[in-house]
Amino acid sequence: MGLKASLSKIFAAYVNRQLNKQRKNAVALQQKTFLELIAQARDTEFGKAHNFSQIRTYEDFKRLVPVRDYEELRPYIERIVAGEANITWPGKPLYLTKTSGTTSGVKYIPLSKESMPGHIKAARNALLSYIHETGRAEFVDGKMIFLQGSPELAEKNGVPVGRLSGIVAHHVPGYLQKNRLPSYQVNCIEDWEQKVDAIVEETSQADMRLISGIPPWCQMYFDRLSAKHGGKKIKDIFPNFKLYVYGGVNYEPYRARIEESIGFAIDTIETYPASEGFIAFQDSQKERGLLLQVDLGMFYEFIPADEYFNDNPTRISLADVELDKNYALILNTNAGLWGYSIGDTIKFISKDPYKIIVSGRIKHYISAFGEHVIGEEVEHALMSVAKEEGLDVVEFTVAPQVTPEAGQLPYHEWFVEFGKEPADLKAFALKVDKALQKKNIYYFDLIEGNILQPLIVNSVKKDTFINYMRSQGKLGGQNKVPRLANDRKIADELKQYIN
Repeated sequence: MGLKASLSKIFAAYVNRQLNKQRKNAVALQQKTFLELIAQARDTEFGKAHNFSQIRTYEDFKRLVPVRDYEELRPYIERIVAGEANITWPGKPLYLTKTSGTTSGVKYIPLSKESMPGHIKAARNALLSYIHETGRAEFVDGKMIFLQGSPELAEKNGVPVGRLSGIVAHHVPGYLQKNRLPSYQVNCIEDWEQKVDAIVEETSQADMRLISGIPPWCQMYFDRLSAKHGGKKIKDIFPNFKLYVYGGVNYEPYRARIEESIGFAIDTIETYPASEGFIAFQDSQKERGLLLQVDLGMFYEFIPADEYFNDNPTRISLADVELDKNYALILNTNAGLWGYSIGDTIKFISKDPYKIIVSGRIKHYISAFGEHVIGEEVEHALMSVAKEEGLDVVEFTVAPQVTPEAGQLPYHEWFVEFGKEPADLKAFALKVDKALQKKNIYYFDLIEGNILQPLIVNSVKKDTFINYMRSQGKLGGQNKVPRLANDRKIADELKQYIN
């Protein structure tokens, strides 16, 4: 074991002690964060407009600061982007992260000098938690690859602008820079397919030990790497590769194929980074869930997902959350986001410590008939049946069919790219339908009441979703295919790819 690995074990033990303090004092730390945020932003334009000087309690805050999504906060964001200072947070932002919204087009999220360290600290602590629990630190001595956006930054009115992963690349600790791949030049390639090919060339002979990136794009990297090496498994190309770090999507639909490509069930660390803040990370290989980060300058609020679109939904802090309940996540941050609906839904699976799972997107659900089916439910239904039958699912999406052919009932239409297909697609679809009925009582009632017919699964051709994303100009990076929609936009495009 090298010097870096040995020192990392000592540092990991220290960080674990700090995390234990957070685990035991989460509610108190959230209250402390709340008061600090209000005090720091009291004299900003937002603070004055919302009477921050009168806020003493969370109840005061709820009364004075409404929940808003990006579109509703846009007037403030546009002033920040225009170069004005002291709008929602003191001074000007350190960076503006550029991200694509499903309904808002290009979005700009501010990163402040106070918030930026939280992104680095949480990512670091995720790795150190793994080292502390497992004692496995050898990956620190080898090469690490991060599949991410370009680190090249533009500028808007004096503020650097870029993708979050590209911005973070400028803040990787110096002691890891020599271990890090791909090179800066390769990372700057904008075209995703060219970039992946260049990464394959640059890394194929390296001592790769850790790989990080969202699953579908890591799979593309693995496929091309394997092809270059005559079909070898990744474990035979990178014999010291032992740790995969991911975030952004649920890993389960990709697990079987990625493990098949690698050649064994690799250790994984799930993270929950967003432009708005690094919210949670997996701190244990033995326990399920992501540890909520309660001491990084973010005060969290939660709205029961089934109330989110009500005129006056319930709005609570960490102290009042319940286990296994679906919540819309609301953020207040030290980058100047207030009552901000990030668009994600989460569930708490533990309160000692506070651990979450990401259950979906508040606007990515199907409720064309009142069923309110969410991402967690469709993923469970599909993957449980696929696992039972030994099938390989590459990617999928689901949409309602509200205008079926004459004589048919409406239904949910699924488009699934299989690695290994079912022998009987209709029988497979019926099993998935039964599994979904068990997860969602409203869907069960609609099937039982003959309002809907059982779902239909279409098997689509190899690389369908890659080709679709390419056609939309969204191949690579942090772009993901929405799993659920209430319209037919994606579904109608995918019709041409049905086997």
